[in-house]
Amino acid sequence: MSHTLLIYSTRDGQTKKICDAIQAQLQQVQQPVLSVCLEQAQTVDWSKVDKVIIGASIRYGHLNKALIKFLATFKEQLEQRPNGFFCVNLTARKPDKNTPETNAYMVNFLADSPWQPQLKAVFAGALLYSKYGWADKFMIRLIMKITGGETDTSKDIEYTDWHKVDVFAKEVITLK
Repeated sequence: MSHTLLIYSTRDGQTKKICDAIQAQLQQVQQPVLSVCLEQAQTVDWSKVDKVIIGASIRYGHLNKALIKFLATFKEQLEQRPNGFFCVNLTARKPDKNTPETNAYMVNFLADSPWQPQLKAVFAGALLYSKYGWADKFMIRLIMKITGGETDTSKDIEYTDWHKVDVFAKEVITLK
């Protein structure tokens, strides 16, 4: 049986949480789903995959380096089936930076990637001060101060627009 493959690369769990929401939508319409972290995706049986969606978080302005290697290695498999990509970052909390055309991280990804996804989305992530070690907490707080974001480290804030995630999941359902 073929299924939709959801691959996620996450640092603090928000990208996986978004993949879980997409998976729930797909399963509601009886689409079989296999959801795996990037490391597990290296061993996927591509003969059982009819669609693939990759989600990746940005930390300190960068995607996981292993993602770019994965894309180069499996470019042919990705291009042979309907596919999509979304990135998750805190910059996307701003309305003028939350689309594939206006989010610098997505624009840079598309310019540098060996693979060009059919379906694209950008989602705001979560600011999870309670999960960060002291160095990350310090650096992320500094970045948030510079960019006009929340600097109260006693707060965790989820910026993800779940309606936007639902709309993307519906696009995945109809992706051909």
